[in-house]
Amino acid sequence: MTSFSLIRAFCSERGIGVPDVPEQIIDLAKKRGREPIVVQTLRSSVAATFAYLAALWLTDVTAPLLAPLTALLVVQVTLFATLTTGVRRVVAVVAGVLVSAGFSSVVGLTWYSLGLLILTSLVVGHLIRVDEFVPEVAISGMLVLGVTQIAETALDRVVETIIGAVVGLLFNIIFVPPVWVGSASEDIEQQAHRMRTLLVQLGEEAEEERLPVQRVAQKLERARELDQDIARVDASIIQAEESLRFNPRVKEPLMTRLVLRTGLDTLEVCAVILRTMSRSLTDLAARRGDEPLLATDVAPALREVFANLAGAVDSFATLITSQVSAQADEAESFLAIELDAARTSREHIAKILLGTVQEHPRHWQLYGSLLADVDRMLDELDMEKRSLRLAEELDRYSREQHARFPRLRRYQPRWLRKRRTAG
Repeated sequence: MTSFSLIRAFCSERGIGVPDVPEQIIDLAKKRGREPIVVQTLRSSVAATFAYLAALWLTDVTAPLLAPLTALLVVQVTLFATLTTGVRRVVAVVAGVLVSAGFSSVVGLTWYSLGLLILTSLVVGHLIRVDEFVPEVAISGMLVLGVTQIAETALDRVVETIIGAVVGLLFNIIFVPPVWVGSASEDIEQQAHRMRTLLVQLGEEAEEERLPVQRVAQKLERARELDQDIARVDASIIQAEESLRFNPRVKEPLMTRLVLRTGLDTLEVCAVILRTMSRSLTDLAARRGDEPLLATDVAPALREVFANLAGAVDSFATLITSQVSAQADEAESFLAIELDAARTSREHIAKILLGTVQEHPRHWQLYGSLLADVDRMLDELDMEKRSLRLAEELDRYSREQHARFPRLRRYQPRWLRKRRTAG
């Protein structure tokens, strides 16, 4: 049964009329239901509606608008965010309601009472330490002060707030928010695809005899833009990590989080290395004069190196996302093949560059920089290093948990310790 059907059923039992929801809206929600913004919008709307209906049923207030307001603030995209930030939101709203109740009993809504209410609410918000929700103390206080004529007593306003908070928390507990690992995996794959495309383009342009320096500089700018892309993927990873916490749908949340996080860290380092490669090629193009960008035998070898690195980056991203989808063995095999090919082509171009530098030593620093960047990227993508990184992260997590609850862990049975380490 959908959320719309639940609302209709609840309203019919209480004798509350509700208009039919157009089928186009339902189809659109199903079609784009995987998008976090769409899911957040629908979940918040449904939870706020439930809170309003519950307040109508449980109180005598004519228009209990504080209940849907509180539910709207409490319901978050992930269950972890609801249980952690929801409590602070409730405290912030209740504090604003109580402050406003004191003001409404003395003065009405005037310009000086509003300013004094905002000042007092912000001070109270800092005193009760609701962190980023300090402005919501003042917001809820202003809203309550504006609807004083609707809710007759401060107790009614507090009850409305509690009802909205309870409905919001129960909504995310009963209707568990989705796990955003899939969307985070897609973002990682897209980031790897952007890096792969740039590597392939650099290799293709290296073979051109009269390559304008402006075209190489454009690739450098694109490499610099990868930092912004990494930031967007990082936000997606954070959301996926939160969706895994406290979520009963996930069997191994800790390992999934570590796979995604360490994988993104590796891609971030590779993006930095790719930027330095682009810089070296740009400097070569600027200093070459009338000469070709690279020697006749160097250009094809460099293109082969870049093509193999591009395949390795793409396979690495597939490995990260495949571990989430239980296809790690096949992805690991592909990555091993790509890395072996990249190492072979690296040795080939190293020999060619050595002879080239001996004959034309003018650009030996840039050639050496390119070769060093290739070595760094291969080292970052190495599977053994990745396994070691995962093991280190698991050990660090275990040490943090032990330092957090040293006494409690002494009395835990072994099976519970293993379970916590796995999740």
